[in-house]
Amino acid sequence: MEEHQPRNAFDIPKVFYFEVGNVHTGSRKHLRYRVEPADGMLQIEVWRQDLCYEIVKERGEIEGSASYPVSEEGFQQMLDYLQAEYEKPKSTEETEHV
Repeated sequence: MEEHQPRNAFDIPKVFYFEVGNVHTGSRKHLRYRVEPADGMLQIEVWRQDLCYEIVKERGEIEGSASYPVSEEGFQQMLDYLQAEYEKPKSTEETEHV
């Protein structure tokens, strides 16, 4: 049996996964994210609370969002966006509770 190999730093499935309409949510340490294909674009939203997407969305606490074409190039741009969000320093409020 093959051992699981991360697809990328965020372990997000390849572009084909989104071409067929699948949604992906995940996290990497303090960063939470959701990727959804819509109208030929990868819609990504990020947040840092330890809450599920639905609650954060309902509260209006999504911290960032971006859209990229559903393509290999768009997929790489999305990963670059996620990396930039991941590297942002935690807010003072988050650091005080750690």
